[in-house]
Amino acid sequence: MAFAPILRGLVWGALGFLLGGGGAVLVRLLLGLPAFQPEPLITIGYFPGLLGWLLGVGAWDVWAREWFGLPVRREAVYDWRRYFRFTTDHKVIGVQYLVTFVVLFLLAGFFAMLMRIELMAPGPTIMSAGLYNHIMSMHGIIMIAVAVAAIIGGLGNFAVPLLIGAEDMAFPRINALSYWLIPPVAVLLVSTFFAGGFDSGWTAYPPLSEVNAPGQVLFNLAVITFGFSSILGALNFLATILRLRAPGMTWRRLPIFVWSIFAASFISLTATQFLAAGLLMILLDREAGMTFFNAARGGAPLLYQHIFWFYSHPAVYIMILPAFGLALEILPHFSRKPLYAYPWLVAGFFGIVFLSFIVWAHHLFTSGMPDYLHGPFMATTELISIPTGLVFLSALGTIWMGRLRLKTPMLFALGFLFNFLIGGVTGIFNADVPTDLHLQDTYFVVGHFHFTIMGGMIFALFAGIYYWFPKITGRMYNETLGKLHFWWMFLTFNTTFIPMFWLGLFGMNRRIFDYPPALGSVNRFISISAFLLGSSFVVFVSNMVLSWARGPQAAANPWQARTLEWQVPSPPPVHNFPAPPQVVGHPYDYGFTNSVHALVGVSGGSGEQGVDTDG
Repeated sequence: MAFAPILRGLVWGALGFLLGGGGAVLVRLLLGLPAFQPEPLITIGYFPGLLGWLLGVGAWDVWAREWFGLPVRREAVYDWRRYFRFTTDHKVIGVQYLVTFVVLFLLAGFFAMLMRIELMAPGPTIMSAGLYNHIMSMHGIIMIAVAVAAIIGGLGNFAVPLLIGAEDMAFPRINALSYWLIPPVAVLLVSTFFAGGFDSGWTAYPPLSEVNAPGQVLFNLAVITFGFSSILGALNFLATILRLRAPGMTWRRLPIFVWSIFAASFISLTATQFLAAGLLMILLDREAGMTFFNAARGGAPLLYQHIFWFYSHPAVYIMILPAFGLALEILPHFSRKPLYAYPWLVAGFFGIVFLSFIVWAHHLFTSGMPDYLHGPFMATTELISIPTGLVFLSALGTIWMGRLRLKTPMLFALGFLFNFLIGGVTGIFNADVPTDLHLQDTYFVVGHFHFTIMGGMIFALFAGIYYWFPKITGRMYNETLGKLHFWWMFLTFNTTFIPMFWLGLFGMNRRIFDYPPALGSVNRFISISAFLLGSSFVVFVSNMVLSWARGPQAAANPWQARTLEWQVPSPPPVHNFPAPPQVVGHPYDYGFTNSVHALVGVSGGSGEQGVDTDG
């Protein structure tokens, strides 16, 4: 049965939770404490429950059996049932990530629709302030998870080994483990509705996060688990790109999407543990009586903000660097031109990586940190516009005088550039101390953040989905519906979020379900635009589902692109390539006669050539 591993994982997970929770009850009884306190039982029971889930869903069969001298059970079927199993095929794992996070994206969008219904008029309409804060917090954390992992986990897992000529990821079983940590995260977040919710926003600032409902504990456990998955995934990508590139795939021939995944993985590997540490400290304050952030007992709430943003601002570039790489991967193929200023673009990526670690405190300008720190952090935040400018220069130089083919992936890539430009320009106001003092915690920040993440990362995600849909499924999507989806989404996105800058300038606070009556007409307009924006995804889902089921068969290389993934059948075979490909040229040398990126076929460099595309 296709779902047998998932059912077994649920049973083993429940048994593990009962075992851990029972042990916690016993220890509390021995210590003379009240036995049945929900938060300690949830916290202690969760970790053996998580282990039971992982072993039950497939880690025992594929991995742990050999620890005890038992034969590992190899995968026997290669049909649709693989997508519901603990498989080590990077292509299947990529689809698992992608479908999971698209569903979570739609769930977060549903929460956004509920928020906009509430905000259509001042005062309470359909929910209380507490419920609004919980819905707002759920929307925020799910969208952050989608932004962090959808491109890296989904499209990165599927495409990176193909792009570099590898058979799989460096650590296939760790790759599967990193995905199967995600379903418990989703379950924990949804379960917060049954545990009083959490109203601290996705940032979980103390002291509120230390005194609110038990749902906060579920939130903390979910985000810690998600962080562990991100660290494992980052380690795997770095090892794969460093060690498994095909012969001839030098650093100067690496596709730009691979460079972006490499840069983002470096940030994820080195910064994510700070977020986990901060949330663990909150758990210890709540459950063990410690005082990291309790000011009344000598703690420092501001310490949490430093720890949190030391991860969470670099995390913006975990979201955006793969989006840049994805857009810049698409632009040369649909412009029929080489990628402009390729070495400077790569330098720009790593300039962003370096500077991302020294800008975090611009989030604390209004939090009470010493005034003498304002200037340095304002300067470093402004400085990051230089490497970002190199990235934009590369994009503009690539499409300049190009033979543009405005297919759906190209439209979304161009939409990404337009939206992120607005997000970047409006970010300057938040980076400067004098303006940030007035705009902080207003809807100006909401507009800026959504232009950066949804207008940037999400548009790039859709560009990548449409671009690699033929390769993933072996079928073509409906181009007319794809273009309809783009224009519908692009126009309604801008009519939804541009007015928020105006609201912020007039002082409307974010994360609050009420506002002055004078702002009612603008909020009503935004809500109507948001409903139209949400409806655009009906077109997307319909197109994807129908095309995957009944779309026309896709050619191996429908875009006539040069990179390696397009030199194998669609969908790719289980082991990707019949023999290790031999890379002999640059992936974006359009317009050069007889230029070939790689030889694919027979080991040793002879065999079928990659597509020769001179534009």
